[in-house]
Amino acid sequence: MRNQEVAEVFKKVAALLEIKGENPYRVRAYQRAAQNLEALTRDVEELARRGQLTRIPGIGADLAGKIKEILETGTLSLYEELKREIPAELLKFLEIPGLGPKKAKLIYDALGIKTLEDLEKACLEHKIARLPGMGYKTEEKILKGLKLLREKIGRRPLGEVLPLAEELLDYLRKKAPVDRIAVAGSIRRRRETVKDIDILVTSRNPLRVMETFVAFGRVEEVLAHGETKTSVRISPGIQVDLRVVDPECWGAALAYFTGSKAHNIRIREMGVERGLKINEYGVFRGDRRIGGREEEEVFAAVGLPWIPPELREDRGEIEAALEGRLPDLVKYEDLHGDAHVHSKYSDGHSSLEEIAAFAESLGLSWVGICDHSQGLKVAGGVPVEALMEKKRAIEEFNRRSKGVKLIFGAEVDIRADGTLDYPDEVLAEIDLVIAAIHTGFQQPEEQLTARAVAALSHPLVHALAHPTGRLLGEREPYALDLTRVIEAAAGHGKALEINAFYNRLDLNDIHARQAREAGVKLLIGTDAHIADQMAQLALGVAVARRAWCEKEDVLNTLSYEEFLDWLKKVRGQF
Repeated sequence: MRNQEVAEVFKKVAALLEIKGENPYRVRAYQRAAQNLEALTRDVEELARRGQLTRIPGIGADLAGKIKEILETGTLSLYEELKREIPAELLKFLEIPGLGPKKAKLIYDALGIKTLEDLEKACLEHKIARLPGMGYKTEEKILKGLKLLREKIGRRPLGEVLPLAEELLDYLRKKAPVDRIAVAGSIRRRRETVKDIDILVTSRNPLRVMETFVAFGRVEEVLAHGETKTSVRISPGIQVDLRVVDPECWGAALAYFTGSKAHNIRIREMGVERGLKINEYGVFRGDRRIGGREEEEVFAAVGLPWIPPELREDRGEIEAALEGRLPDLVKYEDLHGDAHVHSKYSDGHSSLEEIAAFAESLGLSWVGICDHSQGLKVAGGVPVEALMEKKRAIEEFNRRSKGVKLIFGAEVDIRADGTLDYPDEVLAEIDLVIAAIHTGFQQPEEQLTARAVAALSHPLVHALAHPTGRLLGEREPYALDLTRVIEAAAGHGKALEINAFYNRLDLNDIHARQAREAGVKLLIGTDAHIADQMAQLALGVAVARRAWCEKEDVLNTLSYEEFLDWLKKVRGQF
C-alpha cells in the first residue's frame, strides 16, 4: 500500500502552507487527510481504482484528485511548487518533531541557521530562548526533537512496516516458486520499531524467485542481486533483504535471522557447553549436521522447548524455558472486544453501525465506544446532553443487534488538578470510564504522576488510557513515575491500557510486563477514529505477547457479559 507515501506528501504540503501563512483551514485539511491516510488499513491505490477515494474521511473531490496525481506521478505539482518557494534548509527543520513550521521559519530568518548541528548549538547557547515567543522550554523541546529525529532515521513504527512486509510475502507466494516463506528479524519479534524487512524462503528455483522479487512494483533501487541473497530498497525507503536457504537448514536460518542478537548468543553458548556448533546453517556436532530443518530442533538441541519469537530478547525467556514456566501467550483469537473506539459523537468518523459491522468482520463481539469528554473541545469533546443521547443510541442499537454489542464509554480528560472532566453523577451513568491526560505535558513529573494516580483512585474510573502519552518518533513520553502509577492501578483494582494505535503502542512492552507482574489487568484499545483502524488491535496483542501476557492478563479476552461484570465489580469494591 502507498498510503504512507501519499500521507507524507500531504503532511509536507500542510507544513509549507503554514510557513507561507496560508488559510489555517486549508492547512488543517491537508493535516487531517494525512492523518486519516496514515491510519487507513485499506489500500489507497485500490480505492482510487474503484473511484472510492471520497469515502475516506476528510477527502473531497479536490484532495482525491491530488491523491491520484501522487499515485500516478510519485509527487504533487503543488508540493514541488511550494518547495521551490521555501529554502531547502528550512525544509530539513520541518522534520524535527515538536518544532512547528512558524517557529522553524522564525529561527531560520532571525539566526540564519542552516544545519541541524548549528540549530543544536544555538539551543545549547540559549540563542533560541532570546527570540520572541520562544523561551527555554522551546529550546528543550527542540533538543528533544533533534534526539527523536536521530533515533527515527532508519527506523519506523511496526504498524507502518508490517503491512508492507505482508504485502510482499503475499506477492511472492502468488508470483514466485517458493516452498516455504517467512518474515524474520525484528518484525517477527514484533518490536515496536523496525529498520528493515528480512524475508527467508526455500525454493527449487532460487533464480526465478530473485527475478520475481526485483520485479516487485514498489522496488525503487536494487542494492545487490544474487542467487541466494538479494537486497532492494522499496517505497517508502525501506530496505528488504531476501534470502533463499536450503530446506535442511530452514529452521536454523529462521531462528538465527529472527534474533535477537542477545538471545542468539545465549543459544550458541548453551550449544558450546554441549559440544555443539549452532549457526544459520544448522546444529552441528563436529562437521555433521544433526538438526536445523525446523526451529524446534535448534531449541531441543540445547534442552529447551520452542520459544515464541516475541520473547526472544534475553529477558529471562531462556531461564523460564529451562524451568518449564514459559507463559501461554495471549493470542489474537482469544480477544472478544476492542475497548477504545471513537465515534461520530466526538472526533471519530464512523457511526455506531459502521463500528459494529467492522468489529464483526474482525470476529469481535463487543466494542467500547469511548468518545472524548466535554472539555477537550479540540477533539470534539461530548457535552453532557449529547452524551446522554449517545447512551440512548447505544441502548437502542444493542436491543436490535443480534451480534456485536456496544458499550457506553467515555475517554474522560484528567484536568491539571487531577479532577475529571465530567461530574460524578455523569460518570456514574457511563458504563466504561477510561481516564486520560491530553494537556499539560510539560508539567513536572510529580504533578503528572499525581494526576494519573488521582484518576486511578477515583471510584468511577476503570482504566488509564495511553499512560505515557508518547508518539513513536514524534513525541517522547511525558515525565511520569510509572512505578507509582502501576502501584496505584494494582492497589485500586484498575486496568492500564495498551493503546494499539500504530504510533502509540502505549504502554510499551517493558511497562506492560511490569504492570502484569504487579497484578494489573491490561485493556487493549485501538483508539480508532475510523472503523477500519480497529484492525490495529493485532498490534496491541503483539505488545501484550512481548510483555509475557497470558489470556487472563488481558480484559479483552472476556465475553461481553463477563466484561460488563468486571466493570461493575470495579465500582462495587468502593
